Amino acid sequence: MHEPKQHVSPITNWKQLVVVVALAFIVPIAVIILLTQYVTDAPVQANENDSAVLNRIKPVGKVVLATAGASATQDVAGAKAASPAPVTAAATTTAAAPAAAPAAAAPAAKVDGKKTYDATCSVCHGAGIAGAPKLGDKAAWAPRLKAGIETLYASAIKGKAGMPAKGGNPSLSDADVKAAVDYMAAAAK
Repeated sequence: MHEPKQHVSPITNWKQLVVVVALAFIVPIAVIILLTQYVTDAPVQANENDSAVLNRIKPVGKVVLATAGASATQDVAGAKAASPAPVTAAATTTAAAPAAAPAAAAPAAKVDGKKTYDATCSVCHGAGIAGAPKLGDKAAWAPRLKAGIETLYASAIKGKAGMPAKGGNPSLSDADVKAAVDYMAAAAK
């Protein structure tokens, strides 16, 4: 009787072996390449241009470093340049309508204070980050208010402890910072 072979391979010569080994490497690599091309090949919009791309990838913010000498020079120069204009404007306003000037100035300061608070100060004072007193927290604001509003102005403008000068926004004017301090102080009373 004839016994059948137990382990029979379809590969019977060395040429078939080379073809099978080559296909075992080439086919999976080709499939992977085709899949990656299919997945990553996103259609390009016809109206997309360089400015749209640059607008999407623009930085969210920028870092501005100021030295003590430069900010002091700017404050002095700003005070000298700004002094004549308010005096002239105040004299004209007083002569034209003495009662209208205080009424017009008060709402503008309150609106600007809230706007400055929302844009800059709320980041820390809204959540109490780095020991910043939260807006409306009477207990946290009491010792600061006791020191006086001028002390609060100076701390906000020059910075104190964990708070950077002008809340980290050097583009704010001193008047904007004072309006924001007034807004926060009023909310804590």
